[in-house]
Amino acid sequence: MNGPLTNDEIEAIKARCEQATAGPWKSFIEKRDKISGSDFIQTGGEDFYLSGATIADYDFIAHARQDIPRLIAEIERLRSINR
Repeated sequence: MNGPLTNDEIEAIKARCEQATAGPWKSFIEKRDKISGSDFIQTGGEDFYLSGATIADYDFIAHARQDIPRLIAEIERLRSINR
């Protein structure tokens, strides 16, 4: 997993993003967000719970749904400039 991303790798990442539940996703942490109940990630349609995950794990997973498409777009923009 070293070296620049290939076009095939970028396309595979994009496909995984497009197949995931539409965003935005948001993490809800009981103590941090002052909610009662369990920590969970709210997706476009459902909530899901992770066993043994840290707050950082919840935040990372929830933000990935928004962050990865933006990062891919930036990679593609930069590559188009350098052609």
